Amino acid sequence: MNHPDYLTEVRSDSDCADRRRKVYLTFDDGPDPIWTPKVLDILAYEQVEATFCVIGAYAAEYPQLIERIVSEGHELANHTMTHPDLSKCEPDLVRREIREANAIIKETCPPAEVKYIRAPYGTWTEDIIGESKKAGLTALHWSVDPRDWSQPGVNAIADAVMASVRPGSIVLLHDGSPPGESNSDVHTTSRGQTVDALSRLIPALKARKFVISPLPGCRSKTDRMSSQL
Repeated sequence: MNHPDYLTEVRSDSDCADRRRKVYLTFDDGPDPIWTPKVLDILAYEQVEATFCVIGAYAAEYPQLIERIVSEGHELANHTMTHPDLSKCEPDLVRREIREANAIIKETCPPAEVKYIRAPYGTWTEDIIGESKKAGLTALHWSVDPRDWSQPGVNAIADAVMASVRPGSIVLLHDGSPPGESNSDVHTTSRGQTVDALSRLIPALKARKFVISPLPGCRSKTDRMSSQL
């Protein structure tokens, strides 16, 4: 069920002309030079589109990955500049974290259209949502969380998604680690399980007649190409 202030799932009546069983894959905490390309390779092979909730500091460090995400038809969302818990930040810092990340993404890849923001740790307050709206962003949460960041095992990740997914679900996955964690133990910050689970998940979703789609208000790659003709 959707929270009145942020999007947790996409209701079917949001697009009355399209009753397909849509689900939405989202990836947090990237881009990462090791794991993001692996995720992108799988998405390209399966010919599906996803949303990458990127950290501004990483976007500045790895602009080529931001460009690749957009060029391959995926969407970018704001995941703040440095991934703090915004609920513990002063209003001025909340504003800077949101707006600086937007500016970096736009500077890195001018064609990118950023429509959504996901708060670090999924922590929302009235102030965070208010600042997001002022920046022209819709608050994006999730309805399916397999806790892939905790590395519970490839099967556990895939099974958790398949057990909970339904039409309109927004699935939370990770292609990176927040600053401060990314330089710690390599094993704990690996996203190898997520990558392996993704290669199983997408065919399993397709087998159940789900359609993996861009979020509402985001144009598909086909739509963008058509508009450029």
